[in-house]
Amino acid sequence: MLVDAPCTGTGTLRRNPDLRWRQDERALAELTQKQGEILAAAARLVKPGGRLVYATCSLLAAENRDIVEAFVAAHPQFVVREAAAILAEAGIALDTGRYSSSRPPARHDGFFAAVLERAPAPG
Repeated sequence: MLVDAPCTGTGTLRRNPDLRWRQDERALAELTQKQGEILAAAARLVKPGGRLVYATCSLLAAENRDIVEAFVAAHPQFVVREAAAILAEAGIALDTGRYSSSRPPARHDGFFAAVLERAPAPG
């Protein structure tokens, strides 16, 4: 399952420089609350042993790593899988580390993705 969460879009600043002035702390707080709620709702649909990918086009830790780590702390049946290992299983040699993210070079947008896996059913 893929959750392409609504976000501030900071990974698209190259194309949308006005985003910098359209965001404020209150809006970010509302958005991060919504992101957490969407992730929790989607997680209820993941079968035991299944995977959920949480993704944004944001570069802000508050919308990415912080959301995922808070979710995992509140939902111990889920673990973060190493993104690099998942890609290697698919034959893609890309060392992303725990999360997959990119900072935008001159011609690309930035993004974040985390792979969450639900524990298999007991027995």
